[in-house]
Amino acid sequence: MSVLFESGRISGMTLPNRFVRSATWEGMAKDDGAVTPKLIHAMTDLAKGGVGLIISSHAFVSPEGQAGPWQLGIYKDELKKGLKEMTDAVHGAGGKIVAQLAHAGHFAASTLTGQPPHVVSGFEGLAKSPRHELTKTDIEALVSRFAAAAGRAKAAGFDGVQIHSGHGYLLSQFLSPAYNRRPDEYGGAIENRARIHLEILSAIRKTVGKDYPALIKINSEDCIENGLTRDDSLAACKLLAEAGLDAVELSGGTLTSGKLSPSRSGIKSEDKEAYFQDAARALKKEIAIPVILVGGMRSLNVAENLVATGVADFLSMSRPFIREPNLINRWKSGDLRPALCKSDNLCFGPAMEGKGIYCVVEEQERKKLNSL
Repeated sequence: MSVLFESGRISGMTLPNRFVRSATWEGMAKDDGAVTPKLIHAMTDLAKGGVGLIISSHAFVSPEGQAGPWQLGIYKDELKKGLKEMTDAVHGAGGKIVAQLAHAGHFAASTLTGQPPHVVSGFEGLAKSPRHELTKTDIEALVSRFAAAAGRAKAAGFDGVQIHSGHGYLLSQFLSPAYNRRPDEYGGAIENRARIHLEILSAIRKTVGKDYPALIKINSEDCIENGLTRDDSLAACKLLAEAGLDAVELSGGTLTSGKLSPSRSGIKSEDKEAYFQDAARALKKEIAIPVILVGGMRSLNVAENLVATGVADFLSMSRPFIREPNLINRWKSGDLRPALCKSDNLCFGPAMEGKGIYCVVEEQERKKLNSL
């Protein structure tokens, strides 16, 4: 049997295989962030399809941190009922699910929140519209909101939580010199830029206990001018591991990386897969906790080699599961064709129209077959 189908552990959480569904935005929640039957169906399909660990939609922990429409929320107690229905459904299908806790910061949707986006540093040239620079009081409140959201996640039956510090969102902005120009204890050296992450982890631990799995999604580098470097990312991960973090999901790039970031489109050969693997290889030498690698995984062969050679402990995918929520069971059954995902990003179009995320190519192929 492939090493990919051997069980693995993250803290006290035992997983049936080494495959993780990386969080995304499905555009399937209600206007206030509440869970819908459609979102529950999407999550249970992943569990039934063999995914070892599902990481939920990026859920905003505070109203002003909402990134876009129909985004999952975890910012108020009234949302726990729907979240519990979702975790119950996933568990009923034999799956495990972790809640991703997020705040969009500079990239928050002010048209939805009615507030200026909150930023680590306000400086000339950051944006054409107003921004609110976080005060120390704001930072204390933000830490409390992440902790409260973790408490809601545990009460709602999630198997753990993941702090979202990737892709240019607020916590990622703290780590990035391009966004963080603070002169206080939250700016400057990487130890300062990572301070809020350590404070959030500590506050989460006080809320949910030391044994409840706490993960992070973090950039290996920002791929922007003056952004987070790989060395500083490794340093931040070491600090968090030493502080009791349970696993790191390693990604990279931001919403503004453009051509400086690895290509997320046209992944048609194995050499274009796993584009953050060098960073994962370096990270594995620095920390003892599990490393989850995301980024362009499409074939079982590449995935197996990465785990077998110790580059990563788990492998994370998102877009392939939009096309094929049953991908892992397909591979396990012996159908070893690469994921059918064409990496064209057309799947986000329907979500922006309020229809929820789905594979446009698959829909087009289905309509063509039906017309014959």
